[in-house]
Amino acid sequence: MSIFQNHLLIAAVLGWFFAQSIKFFLTWFQERRIDWTRIMGAGGMPSSHSSFVCALATSAGLNCGFASAAFAISTAFALIVMHDAQGVRQDAGKQAAVLNEIMDYFEEHLGWKDQKLRELIGHTPFQVIAGAVLGVAVSIIYQQLI
Repeated sequence: MSIFQNHLLIAAVLGWFFAQSIKFFLTWFQERRIDWTRIMGAGGMPSSHSSFVCALATSAGLNCGFASAAFAISTAFALIVMHDAQGVRQDAGKQAAVLNEIMDYFEEHLGWKDQKLRELIGHTPFQVIAGAVLGVAVSIIYQQLI
């Protein structure tokens, strides 16, 4: 069996792809601009991390059984990733915003100039839940199509 026949991985990648596509089109509709960084970038609505891992776990359950080791491992992995996405990474984004403000002050008053930190790296709980629901839905639809 080749990697292109691995239905768990394909479902997970599709979950990520649809989440990233939604981010791109939401930015386009809301801000009336094309932002190519939304295709590969982290953060935003919905969480592509959550979508990826929830599609993986759902696909593992549907393909291997909900009592299988594959489902248990992928579900534990999904919970860790989603907790990290809305907890640690959300806090890191807030810290980046504060540090960027400090750097703006230094640049304005002292002439110091440095590269800005990325602020949009974490997720709100709603963004994580939306990504999770998307991932489950993508996986269920994909399983129906194969």
